[in-house]
Amino acid sequence: MTEPLDIAALAATLRASSGLAAKADIGAVSERLGLAAPTVVPIGDDCAAIPDGDGYLLFAIEGFMNEFVATDPWFAGWCGVMVNLSDIAAMGGRPLAVVDALWADGAEKAKPVLDGLRAAAEAYGVPIVGGHSNLRTDRGQLSVAILGRARRLLTSFDARPGERLIAAIDLRGRYREPFSNWEAATDAPPARLRGDLELLPAIAEAGLCKAAKDISQGGIVGTAAMLAECSGVGIDIEPGLVPGPDHVPMQRWLTSFPSFGHLLSVAPAHVDEVLRRFTGRGIAAADIGAIVPGHRVRIGTHGVHETIWDFSARPLLGCVQREDAA
Repeated sequence: MTEPLDIAALAATLRASSGLAAKADIGAVSERLGLAAPTVVPIGDDCAAIPDGDGYLLFAIEGFMNEFVATDPWFAGWCGVMVNLSDIAAMGGRPLAVVDALWADGAEKAKPVLDGLRAAAEAYGVPIVGGHSNLRTDRGQLSVAILGRARRLLTSFDARPGERLIAAIDLRGRYREPFSNWEAATDAPPARLRGDLELLPAIAEAGLCKAAKDISQGGIVGTAAMLAECSGVGIDIEPGLVPGPDHVPMQRWLTSFPSFGHLLSVAPAHVDEVLRRFTGRGIAAADIGAIVPGHRVRIGTHGVHETIWDFSARPLLGCVQREDAA
């Protein structure tokens, strides 16, 4: 992307992002459920991590917007598997199985969602082992849960000042209009999809990284904000360094949800090796910023910075930080 950057205008767009604002809902729900007590991986991470022998069971769930399910039901079903797999990978894990909960107004309207679920499960080689269905409702709704396992965790709580922020995104795709979902999976060879997901657990097990997060509906900057709050750090991002397609405006790209997209906090000594692992598989990857002391997520270039979120003024997730957070 080569257009001149108006940092102030870009920051205003990002602060007003609905994807970023929606992340604040997590804090309200967690507080109401009484989930403030620290756990192995506190609330705010991509999965719950449950100690299991010499590793961890990973457990996560995704629910989908009714509008998305109604507008693009086959892709909603595909995403039910895909986004859960991304959560497992982001924590250094490998998937075991998924279950789904589906509501639809009859079997015919359920069919494309189920077809999308099945297609993704077959492409990624992950079984659907059960779930819940109700085909006598007045609208389509979808939720999908996943179980995985990690030998060595990547978390949202272990980024440290002095590390670099790496973005790794598969650009071999297109937007699935009208939503800002960058889709680079449905036409990809299954072997490539499975191999790409293996990158994150391999990086974790090699000791190259301790903190990562998959890029979600909050986009690149919103995801960085969640990582920063959980780890008790600040993050400075240089937007012009973010890998992206040339024809997409920066305002849209930074709020997009890629089918394969991850942020990693990496010690400088390991940056080149981490980048090599992604680019060696055709995935665009770059050092896009710094993990810094403090409580702000900022974007900037050439000495001009704008704050997107200041956690000292207002929490985002309201998550519990580890006592040893820097």
